[in-house]
Amino acid sequence: MSISDINKKSFPGQIRRTVRNYLCLTAAAVLIDNIYALFGHGVRSPAMYLLFLYPLLGGALVYLLIGRFVPHMGSREKYRLFYNVHNSGVAILAAGSLLSGILDIAGTASAYVPLFYAVGWIFVLAGLALVFIMKLKP
Repeated sequence: MSISDINKKSFPGQIRRTVRNYLCLTAAAVLIDNIYALFGHGVRSPAMYLLFLYPLLGGALVYLLIGRFVPHMGSREKYRLFYNVHNSGVAILAAGSLLSGILDIAGTASAYVPLFYAVGWIFVLAGLALVFIMKLKP
């Protein structure tokens, strides 16, 4: 048995762990929003209370769909590149949303927040493009 055979067998487990981690991050985002709302003097921000959507839809849902429709993707050559790029994009989007929410509640703004969203979406789209490339190549 070679290393590549071991990696192929562990892919469904890796998908489950990734989905579980993203669901934990979703719960943490909801918790952060609710705790921050307690100290925000009644001020809420859409960027803060919708923060949970990035790990839920961009993380858990994407990996559930990949596990369902591209089951042997873990054995592909560029899988790790996709994994790193996509997860970085989701993390950048979530961090930008958290920063935007904090700044909205504080009553200020920053010119750097749109950069978070732009770079995050570029990373997510690049990761999804890698999935389609891997799906098309046998």
